[in-house]
Amino acid sequence: MDYYIRFIKIISTISMMYKRFILISLLIFSISSINAQTVLQKGMWRATLLRSDGKDIVFNLEIQQQKGKTAFYVVNGQEKMLLNDYKIEQDSLFIDMPVFESSFRLKMISSDSLAGVWIKRGIAKNLEMPFNASINQKYRFKPVKGDAGSNISGKWAIDFTSGDKHSPAIGNFEQKGNNVTGSILTPSGDYRFLAGIVTGDSLLLSTFDGVHAMVFTAKVVKDSLTDAKVYSGAAPSGTWAGVKNSNAVLPDEQLTKLKDGEDGSLNFTFNDLDGKQVSIKDKRFKNKVVVIQLMGSWCPNCMDETAFMSEYYNKNKNRGIEMIGLSYEYTTDLKRSTASVRKFQKRFDVRYPILITPVALSDPERTSKTLPQLTDIKVFPTTIILGKDGKIAEITSDFFGPGTGEYYVLYKEKFEKTMKDLLSK
Repeated sequence: MDYYIRFIKIISTISMMYKRFILISLLIFSISSINAQTVLQKGMWRATLLRSDGKDIVFNLEIQQQKGKTAFYVVNGQEKMLLNDYKIEQDSLFIDMPVFESSFRLKMISSDSLAGVWIKRGIAKNLEMPFNASINQKYRFKPVKGDAGSNISGKWAIDFTSGDKHSPAIGNFEQKGNNVTGSILTPSGDYRFLAGIVTGDSLLLSTFDGVHAMVFTAKVVKDSLTDAKVYSGAAPSGTWAGVKNSNAVLPDEQLTKLKDGEDGSLNFTFNDLDGKQVSIKDKRFKNKVVVIQLMGSWCPNCMDETAFMSEYYNKNKNRGIEMIGLSYEYTTDLKRSTASVRKFQKRFDVRYPILITPVALSDPERTSKTLPQLTDIKVFPTTIILGKDGKIAEITSDFFGPGTGEYYVLYKEKFEKTMKDLLSK
C-alpha cells in the first residue's frame, strides 16, 4: 500500500512538473511572440540595397504600431506604400510587396537593425540583392555642411545616353531647402516618386517601389546637370545629363496605332482571373464607352494607372462606361500570372474584368496573337478607348502617374474630356 501511495505521489509530482513545464514553455513562446511583434523600433528607418560596386540604392522604411500590430511603409517623397502582407517567425521577417512579384527575406538583428535579401522574380531568373536597414540613420542621403547651393526646382530637358543612342526625358522637380522631390518622365512612362537632396553641388535622388530600385546622381553647375549617373538594381550604371528648360517636351508620337485597312473594331476573348471567358463582344460592352487597359503586373506605371482607372470606374460606371484590363505577363504560367495580377485586383479594388492574355511578354508576336488589328504594343500601359459604336476612338500611351505632379493633373483632365466627349455622342 505504501508503495502504491508513493507511486501515486511520484506520478502526481511528475504531472505537476510537466504542467509547469508546459505553462513555462507557453509563457516563453508567448513572450517571444510578443517581442517578435514589438521588437522593431517605431520611426523612420534608412534602408539600403547593396550593389557590388558600392553605389548602394537607398530609400526610407517607416515602422509604426497600429492597433497593436506592426505596420511597414516604403516612403518615397509624398508616397507611403503600405506593406501589410508580412509574417514574423521568431527573429525572421518575411515581407511580400503589395503588388509585383517582389519580396524581402530578413532577420531582425536587434530592435534597431534588419538585414537580409530583396528578391524580385523575373522572366528567366530572379534578382537578389543584399539588404539592410537601421533606425539609427533616419536620413535618406546625408547632407554635407553648407547650404543647398543651386535650387533645381522646375523642368529639365534630360538626355539618357547609351553609346551612340540618346533617349529624351523630362525632369520635373521641387526643392525645399536641401530636400528634392519629383519625377523623370520618358516616352515610355515615368520613374514615379523620386526623393533626395541637393547638398553642396551634388544632386542625389532615389526610389524603390518593388520594381524600380534606382539612384540618380549629378553635379549641379548653374542650369546644368553634369557627370550624371543612374544606378538601377544590380545593372551597370547608365549616363545622363540635364539642362534647365521650362519648355521641355517629349517627342510627340503615337507608339501603337490601328493598322491600315482596319475598320477600328476589335475582336478578342480571354479568360478572367476566375477562368471565365470574357469577350469584347459581350452584351455588357454594347453601346458603352469602353476603356481597354493594356497592362502587366510587373509594371510600376501600370500600378498607378490601375489605381486611377479603378477609382474612376467605381465612380463613373453608371454613366455608360465599361473597362477591361488585358494583362501581358512574364510567362504563360497561368497560376503564377493569376496570383500576381490578383494582387492588383485586391490592392486597388478593381471591379472591372482583368483578362490574362495567353502570350508571354517577351513573345515578339504578342500583339499579332492578341490584338492583330494593331501595330506593335511598345509601351505599358497603353490605353485603347472605344466609342459607343465599338470602334477605336483613341489609342494613347501618355499616362503619367501622381509622382509627376502637374503632368498627372493634365492627364486626368484630358482623360475626363475624352470620356465626356465620347459619352455625349
